[in-house]
Amino acid sequence: MSLPAKQNTIHIEQLRKSYSEPAAGELHYIIKDVNLVIKGGEFFVLLGPSGCGKSTLLNMIAGFVSKSGGNLRVDNVEVNKPGRDRAVVFQQADSSLFPWLTVRENVEFGLRMKKTAKTERRSISDRYIALVGLNGHEEKFPKELSGGMKQRVQLARVLANEPAILLMDEPFGALDAMTRRTMQKELVNIWRETHNTVIFVTHDIQEALLLGERIGIMSVGPSSNITDIYENTLTYPRDVASPEFYSLYNQIQRHFEEQD
Repeated sequence: MSLPAKQNTIHIEQLRKSYSEPAAGELHYIIKDVNLVIKGGEFFVLLGPSGCGKSTLLNMIAGFVSKSGGNLRVDNVEVNKPGRDRAVVFQQADSSLFPWLTVRENVEFGLRMKKTAKTERRSISDRYIALVGLNGHEEKFPKELSGGMKQRVQLARVLANEPAILLMDEPFGALDAMTRRTMQKELVNIWRETHNTVIFVTHDIQEALLLGERIGIMSVGPSSNITDIYENTLTYPRDVASPEFYSLYNQIQRHFEEQD
């Protein structure tokens, strides 16, 4: 099972990622001096324009991208490589699902790699297939599924491995508006049941407000960092038509307008 919410706190201090300019040999920063604490069990959103380094920061937390300086820890353990405690859900499910495996086989893939007993695999996959609303589709192949259903399979497969931290890189960006809204609601329900720490990347203010407990605003790159953090205390499920939602939306929108 997932670890208790009081654990899995992510500590980021003066974090930097640079690349060299080939001609001049200069250092140019994608992100620079990022300072952040993400509490265990919270739903944190990274919000910012395209190209500001959101995905780079997420991939550094995942351990896919090395840091150029600063500190990045989960609890007291420095992050320098991928780990089973952290799992990533990508925007394009097609690239992560195995087309020759059924829904159930895809969901159970990581469990098979860990040599989990067949009866336990079945029990775990049953739970997460039901959790993402795919009952009745267990024997279908990815080509038989809609985009939203494929994303549900990807999410179920990640959850079946019971990571403590869920890293989501614009996972609903390729979906139509209605499917996207459904998936947003389902994700909140899943998070409230599993108590994972969730870090969700988006450039959509409304999506950030629908999902996040806290919203970190990233500045325009290069040398991007987190300039502000908004506390979002609106009650779930959130109503986009409420005056409180509208007020917070406008506040963040003005933030970006002033930044531009």
